Amino acid sequence: MKILDRYLIKQFLLMILFGLLTFTLIFVVIDMMEKLDDFIDQNVPAHLIIQYYLVFTPEIIRLVTPIAVLLACLFTAGKMANLNELTAIKAGGISLYRFMAPFLITSILISVFSIYFGGYLVPMANKHRIYIERNYMKKDVVYFGSNIFFQDSKTRIVSISYFDLSSGMADNVSIQEFNPNDKTKLVMRTDALRMHYDSTKASWQLMNGITRTFSDSTESDQTFAVKDYKGLNFKPDEVVKKQRKLEEMTLTDLQNFAEDQYRTGNDPTSTMIEYHSRIAFAFSSIIVVLFGLPISANRRRGSLAIQFGINLLITFLYLVFMKVSQAFGKSGVLNPLLTAWFANSIFLIAALYNLRRVQK
Repeated sequence: MKILDRYLIKQFLLMILFGLLTFTLIFVVIDMMEKLDDFIDQNVPAHLIIQYYLVFTPEIIRLVTPIAVLLACLFTAGKMANLNELTAIKAGGISLYRFMAPFLITSILISVFSIYFGGYLVPMANKHRIYIERNYMKKDVVYFGSNIFFQDSKTRIVSISYFDLSSGMADNVSIQEFNPNDKTKLVMRTDALRMHYDSTKASWQLMNGITRTFSDSTESDQTFAVKDYKGLNFKPDEVVKKQRKLEEMTLTDLQNFAEDQYRTGNDPTSTMIEYHSRIAFAFSSIIVVLFGLPISANRRRGSLAIQFGINLLITFLYLVFMKVSQAFGKSGVLNPLLTAWFANSIFLIAALYNLRRVQK
């Protein structure tokens, strides 16, 4: 690695860290002002507020990383232009492509790390953040283990009033079976006071309940003290997982959840869009480097503010375009993979076109 490459990478990384720190601080201050009433109304202790923003920080970093990378490109190239370092580099026979190489390599490494960071570390932090919101700020209150409702197969719906995580015991259970040829017709319903998983039989055991069977003209009831209900497609550790938000799930969890949704007859489109979007968003740093660096490296003296505005506008349009494409994907117009990568593809083509136009 040449001295110039080390110098550029060092300056680039320092500006990225400065951008991340600055934007994260601004984001935290704004969010804290917005949530101040919630903290006061719910008497949230100070240590929990600090804890909340500590676990919120990874999500903020994930969101502002492309902007921080963009500003790092702008200010690194702008500083070098003001100090006539770019003029000396061009006079030394170094082309724009060669000048961009350290920035692109660094942004690629950042993108690869961002996949792991946004796909695994951020969901772990989000899980604790959402826990604080639900239990101390009373936001989106869904107590883990209570009021669970999900589709277990294409023709079966399960509802559980309360599930004890420690004992694996479910209370007030209802299992509804529908006609596979006409899913509007209920053919059997089983209600039980308790349900427990029998690991030796690999099946759920219902206690103190009744099974009602429906036909076109008749209904038959059968009470039971204990009944083995075979064919249920979930285990105790999967019950509460069905309540999690997508932002709490890692990439592996999203993939497994999508497969489970497909198997049970649910639409996994939103889950797969979230899965592919996390990977696509991680590579947005490369897009902004390809867009911003050529413009910044060829700017005229004294036009830093204008170039800053242009680059920031491009980043904003990129993020908006990504959200719009996700809306089309969720409506079924685009498949999940194309939805996630559509914005990247369009802006990558535009960035490469812009790269060809600038002075080399």
